[in-house]
Amino acid sequence: MSQLSQRHLLGIKDITKKDIELIFETADNFKDVINRPIKKVPSLRDVTIANVFFENSTRTRLSFELAQKRLSADIVNFSASTSSVKKGETLLDTVNNILAMKVDMIVMRHASPGAPHYLAKHIKANIVNAGDGTHEHPTQALLDAYSIREKLGSVEGKKVAIIGDILHSRVALSNIFALQKLGAKVMVCGPPTLLPKYIANLGVQIEYDVEKALQWCDVANVLRIQLERQQIKYFPSLREYSLYYGINKKMLDNLKKPIVVMHPGPINRGVELSSDAADSDHAIILEQVENGVAIRMAVMYLLAEKVN
Repeated sequence: MSQLSQRHLLGIKDITKKDIELIFETADNFKDVINRPIKKVPSLRDVTIANVFFENSTRTRLSFELAQKRLSADIVNFSASTSSVKKGETLLDTVNNILAMKVDMIVMRHASPGAPHYLAKHIKANIVNAGDGTHEHPTQALLDAYSIREKLGSVEGKKVAIIGDILHSRVALSNIFALQKLGAKVMVCGPPTLLPKYIANLGVQIEYDVEKALQWCDVANVLRIQLERQQIKYFPSLREYSLYYGINKKMLDNLKKPIVVMHPGPINRGVELSSDAADSDHAIILEQVENGVAIRMAVMYLLAEKVN
């Protein structure tokens, strides 16, 4: 069987197109598993995985936990808010204490960009980056690209517009890397204040008019406004943002072609997406959630194979 080129999944930037295709093929098999009456396989029965979350998470954490249970792994859950981190313990000490309990793999979310990369240099366990600051969120990008492949047959040649708060989004950067590796054309769209200055260097098209972006694309991946990461005001109000960049069903229905609407969640309904758009036939948001479990099963299974 083919293997991943890396021991860790730290970011999409670090993996190859072949790695992504292998993850997708493995996810296809696991998708069959999670749609069976008995949704469990013994693939990781001898593997212990620690979920180490230094930032709040609902969807990603639940998705990883469910994927681990479907693979029959042993699970340790760690939350920074109830840990000795509050007493001043360093990241490396925290993780080394977890590893002393014979943990094989760590799924980590951290507010600091590069935290998983730092750990990867110092510890033996496999590391899966579940989001590091505003840097990368590789499994989200993989499940997004996988969902496009499932819906449209392939990613290659498709036009994907990433719309919203690009500046504070780790999802955007990972998506750009994944989509480009798979041969898609990528556009970013949002207010000038929410588009990072370096973005043009990544080979993406830039658009400030949301209606033009929708007319151009086959897929609109809509991101939420990340108010919790914004120390200053980047636009006058949420109402004004919604007026200029919010997407509703009428806008989608007026397009001369069908497009696919995606969202990594959580949705700020009435801000970046109206409820009628989020719940419309255009949207594959719940399919993304289902695919997230299969993709994370595939990633952890393949990384465990890399060690054994």
